[in-house]
Amino acid sequence: MARQENEWLNVTAPGGSRRILSFVCAVALSIALWQPPAASGARKQPAHHTAIAVGPQYDSTHVYIAPGYLDAFVNSFVATFGGSPSKRTVVNVLPVPSSTELQAVLSPVGVLSIFGYQTPIPFPFGEERTGYLVTDMDQAIKAARSAGAEVIVAPFKDPIGVDAVIQWPGGVKMQLYWHFKPSTNPPLETIPDNRVYVSQDQADNFVRCFVGFAGVLLVADDKRADAGEIGRAGETYRRISLTSLFGNMQVLVTDGHLPYPFGHELTGYEVQDLGATLEEAKAAGVKILSAPYKTRDRNTAIVEFPGGYIAEIHSAVSHESRRQCAK
Repeated sequence: MARQENEWLNVTAPGGSRRILSFVCAVALSIALWQPPAASGARKQPAHHTAIAVGPQYDSTHVYIAPGYLDAFVNSFVATFGGSPSKRTVVNVLPVPSSTELQAVLSPVGVLSIFGYQTPIPFPFGEERTGYLVTDMDQAIKAARSAGAEVIVAPFKDPIGVDAVIQWPGGVKMQLYWHFKPSTNPPLETIPDNRVYVSQDQADNFVRCFVGFAGVLLVADDKRADAGEIGRAGETYRRISLTSLFGNMQVLVTDGHLPYPFGHELTGYEVQDLGATLEEAKAAGVKILSAPYKTRDRNTAIVEFPGGYIAEIHSAVSHESRRQCAK
């Protein structure tokens, strides 16, 4: 599925210079789960991980929207974050008969693959949260199975590439994709968080398996994170922060007692100024479902875009502090 949008995403989002949250910095600040530090201080991933992953500017959140809401959703998302939508088309992107309006958005804070199905959505599609571009599908499938994933949709061809859907312990589903003709997307200004909610029973198993596949670096394993950021102020919970060539991931380990809308958001977007971004979002018709909440490292809020897409938006506390000092 996601190959379609990457053919269209060879554009540069308007406005400002592009910067990427450097994986070199993440590596230097992280604890390597796989290898000890090299003499230079750099950390290396196993060779097959580097070969499989391409980069976070090719990894998209899958958004399923009722066809009548596509314009409102795309317009509100671009008004909030900036970016460039692709041309919309109607196509079958699945291995069985179906029809969807398909559109992509490349924004400075992350990529979207948007599906507005005109037919019922065949199972299990619609449950995968993200699409990860890989350099070799056979190698990626082998590595995923070896790491403990199950392939719930075997690889299949679409007009410009190959797709598969895998599932990790804890029920986390994601798409892998590869395409015949490589595309070149510009780097992101900030790398979004893949926000994965898992049970206490499967958290360690999920992390161990995903690390085995993605060559992940552990940024933090906070066993007493402020649960106010998931709607339970005054409590603590476990939050595991990971990074890899596939991007960033927040593994949110809970007992499942989550007030709405927490758990419905798939992706967290980092911005420089949360307050200003929320004002732009509201002006574009976005609902604030959970008001901004400040923890020791981030200010965070949950929003809903027209059409029902729910997302987290956050800014680093360090950014807010620098702006206050500059005033």
